[in-house]
Amino acid sequence: MVAGVDTVTAVTEGIFSFCSFKVKVDTDRWLGPEQANVRVDGEVIGHVTTAEYGSQMLSLGGVHHITAGSKREGRVTVETLLKLGNREPVALEIEGGSRVEICAGRAPVIDGEHGSLMRVGCGSAVIGIFAKQFYGLADEVVVVDDHITGVLSGHQAGRCLDVKPTGIRIRGKKSTPGRYFQVANPGQGWGGTDLEDPLAIFDPWDSAQAWPGLRLLVVSTTGDRAEYYVLDDKLMPQREALPSAAAEIVGRIAQNCEPSIATVLFMAGAGGSLRAGITDNPVLLTRAIKEGRVTVRCGGAPVYVMPGGGITFMVDVERMPARSFGSVPTPAIVAPIEFSMTMADYLDFGGHSDQVFSVDAALSRARTALQAPPRGYEVRTIGE
Repeated sequence: MVAGVDTVTAVTEGIFSFCSFKVKVDTDRWLGPEQANVRVDGEVIGHVTTAEYGSQMLSLGGVHHITAGSKREGRVTVETLLKLGNREPVALEIEGGSRVEICAGRAPVIDGEHGSLMRVGCGSAVIGIFAKQFYGLADEVVVVDDHITGVLSGHQAGRCLDVKPTGIRIRGKKSTPGRYFQVANPGQGWGGTDLEDPLAIFDPWDSAQAWPGLRLLVVSTTGDRAEYYVLDDKLMPQREALPSAAAEIVGRIAQNCEPSIATVLFMAGAGGSLRAGITDNPVLLTRAIKEGRVTVRCGGAPVYVMPGGGITFMVDVERMPARSFGSVPTPAIVAPIEFSMTMADYLDFGGHSDQVFSVDAALSRARTALQAPPRGYEVRTIGE
């Protein structure tokens, strides 16, 4: 009884061969090219997928790796997914890229180095956010980024502050004023590029606009790197000590960066035979979920059910009880899943009413099972 309404929760474990884990790695480090294979113990278990804002994304598992490849590929894939779901570290090798250790809720370890910060934004965004604070600290500010490098004097934010042209010339593809694409290749250097020397993105300055003594601040998107230069009589940048006021704003960029974290999302399809454990007419359960009459959860954690056919859902493993996942030799991943609805709806779409029992009875059965498991059964405790 919930708020005066009789409710039913059907609790089961799904055996999923159609499942995968989506891994979001918050980092400005480059992990590898899009579509690159991800390997564990030499077996391909997934690939690099489209990057998101400030994050690199991996898609691991899926039925084609679990059941459609070699027996060893399926076994290695399931073993890796099981560890990911249970929040254990896994070592991944990305073809043409990095070696990455992933554990849900922890900083990634990329080529042996622990990730620290997620970029506050692209180079253009950093200019937009901090333009007013940059103003007066330098005549020109460049935020190096492997996606969009920002330049204060050309950026709309700089124009709003009446920052005068500096004659700066940046290599790469000019997008809009103050924004440049592809200033360098992706890598482990400045702003996720392969650069160790930020001056490598500069072409000779325009002598009609630049002047000796021009102050230049170059910074990365996480504030982990910064250099300060002054143009000499030949308009060549000469490195000088970073002024304290400039160091303060560089520190503020870092302060506004969130920690580098790996997030692991379990994605699976529950539109198959497990529905028969809930109703004699499975399609009615599917429709009721889409109509919002049935709530789906995994180990009590809220899920997102995708639109369209079937019951394809996604859940954050960190919101599930610890050690929620298991496996079977099929091979497949086993995960808890629950369907909650009113008793009236349960009966309406053909629920197994003769199998309904109270929460107290369920807890009593669980205690008995823990004390003396039935023959042939293994009792597995989750949430500890």
